[in-house]
Amino acid sequence: MENNSPQHVSVRSYVYDKLKNDIMKLIYKPGQRITENVVSDHLNVSRTPVREAFLKLSEERLIEVYPQRGTYVSLINKKLVEESVFIRENLELAIVKLALRQFDEYYMSMMEKNLAKQKEYVDSPEYVQLFDLDQEFHEILFAGVDKFYSWSIIENSMVNYNRIRMLSLISSVNWQLLINQHEEICNAIKENDEEKGIAVMKDHLSRLTIDIEKIEEKFPDYF
Repeated sequence: MENNSPQHVSVRSYVYDKLKNDIMKLIYKPGQRITENVVSDHLNVSRTPVREAFLKLSEERLIEVYPQRGTYVSLINKKLVEESVFIRENLELAIVKLALRQFDEYYMSMMEKNLAKQKEYVDSPEYVQLFDLDQEFHEILFAGVDKFYSWSIIENSMVNYNRIRMLSLISSVNWQLLINQHEEICNAIKENDEEKGIAVMKDHLSRLTIDIEKIEEKFPDYF
């Protein structure tokens, strides 16, 4: 009988979220072998929630299970990356239009606090923190127009893209430009300036199109 007690579900969710996040942030690298024993020891949990997480991640094509060979983190799928960018570009342009009409002071305050944190980290080498703050900024945008499920669609579809993005961040990225664009988006919403908001968001999202070929050339074993 399946164990669906709150404690088990909580552990199962924790293990799944932790593994998925670690795959996205390249703690587990594309092509790397992972085992239930090592993960369960590392997370101090039993093998059952790890096995369940492996199954779910396999269904999402984030890990590959090869009989007699073992379990490996999936290589980056360029086709899935392209589709992820397509989904995000179309959803976020629609969201910024809604934000111009629906954003309230609570979410604007959250966005401004997020921007302040981004500025604190801009000159530091802590690209993971900046990555997290960037994700949070866009999540606030969706939350402010009550589109939580739409954000979950983006999160679930962007893991392959985010792995490429992390590789790009390791190499180089103009964070000051991205933060400036975040600030312009915030100002456009405050000023209810639709033309400016759409224009800035389009330019901002165009930077999602990373030169995949250059990344692949630099990290050929990850594709």
